[in-house]
Amino acid sequence: MNRTYSVLWILIFFISCTTNDQISKNRSMPGYWDKDEVVEFTIPQMDTLKKYDLFINIRNTNDYRFNNLFLIVSLEFPHGKTITDTLEYRMASPDGKWLGKGLGSVKDNKLWYKEGVSFFENGEYKISIRHAVRNNGELDGVTQLEGITDVGISIEENTN
Repeated sequence: MNRTYSVLWILIFFISCTTNDQISKNRSMPGYWDKDEVVEFTIPQMDTLKKYDLFINIRNTNDYRFNNLFLIVSLEFPHGKTITDTLEYRMASPDGKWLGKGLGSVKDNKLWYKEGVSFFENGEYKISIRHAVRNNGELDGVTQLEGITDVGISIEENTN
């Protein structure tokens, strides 16, 4: 009888830990993100009848010295259409506390990109991400954005 309860609890644990992630891809960085480096991800064919929520995943350390993050993100459709967005995300609260999750000096940030997206064209989609962080009053972007250790995307089925 005890063995049955143990197996039941293990199954409940694994079922409760599942997410609705369809795709999750990350790329490690060498502790910084170069201003000329474009991080690209290819999305395989998705169910054309479902809607999805897209997220950008950023992992940062205490070496990141800004309270926000500017990104230029492009979504390229299989037949050539491209949608490009300039996005700003808050990375720290006004008192300097990181908004991401995690213990210690490394924080994971799951940032909304697009909601309710339909991948209605057959073929592969591409997402390209580059940073557009600048110091106040300067025209040129930050050459090496210190403290960024990973850049990624995740796609989840929209449940609304």
